[in-house]
Amino acid sequence: HFRGTGLKPDTHTYTHPYKQLICPICLELFNKPVVILPCQHNLCRKCANELYQPSLFQARTTMMVNSGRFRCPSCRHEVVLDRHGVYGLQRNLLVENIIDIYKQEVTLLPSLSSPLPLPPPPALPTCSDHEGERVNIYCLTCQVPTCSLCKVFGAHQSCQVAPLTDIYQQQKDELSGGVSSLVAVNDKIQALIDELEETCRNIEENCKAQKQSVCDKFSRMVSILDERHKVRVWSSL
Repeated sequence: HFRGTGLKPDTHTYTHPYKQLICPICLELFNKPVVILPCQHNLCRKCANELYQPSLFQARTTMMVNSGRFRCPSCRHEVVLDRHGVYGLQRNLLVENIIDIYKQEVTLLPSLSSPLPLPPPPALPTCSDHEGERVNIYCLTCQVPTCSLCKVFGAHQSCQVAPLTDIYQQQKDELSGGVSSLVAVNDKIQALIDELEETCRNIEENCKAQKQSVCDKFSRMVSILDERHKVRVWSSL
C-alpha cells in the first residue's frame, strides 16, 4: 500500500511515467522524502538508510574509516556518502511533486464518471471444508493453511497449529534475511571483481611500460651499432 494513503499501484496497468515512481527497495510509490543518487536513480530516504545502515555496521566492526558506502539497487553503482549519511543526499523535489499529483488523481478517480465499474476487492480465502469459514491458522504438521473449525472438529484436530499471520510474518522475515544475505554476498563478489579488474589494468599498464622500455633499449643498441659500423667503414678508407 502507498504509505499513509492506503493506495497501491496496479503493476500490470502501470504506465510511463508513473512506472518510474516505484522504489526498487520497498516496491511501492516513493515515500517522501525522496533522495536522488549520484547515478540519477531515486530511493525513499528511509529505504536508502536501510541499505546504508548494514554497510555502516559492517564498516564499524571492521574498523574502516570511510564507512558511508552502499550500492544503488538499480545499477549497482557505488554511492559514497559524507558524514551526514543519507541525509546529505539531495532531495528530488520534482519526483515528490509528481507523486503528490498522482495521489490526487487516484483519490479523485472514484468521484469521476466512468463507463467501467471499479473492480471489487479481492475476497478473503475461505475453507474448502467449512463454507464461509475464513482461513486463519496454519497447520505446522501438514504445512497447509486451514481454518479454526478444521482444528476443532476437522482433519487437523491432532495437529500443531499457529496463527496464519504469525507464520506469514516469520516466513517473510526469513525471506528478507535471505535476500539481505544474498545482497551482502553479491557486494563482496562485486568488490572482488572490481579488485581483479584493477589488478588486470595495472598488469596491462606494466606490460606496456616494459614493452616500451625494451623497444627504447633496442633502438639505442641499433643506433650504437650503426655508429660503430660507420666508424669502421671510414677507418678502412
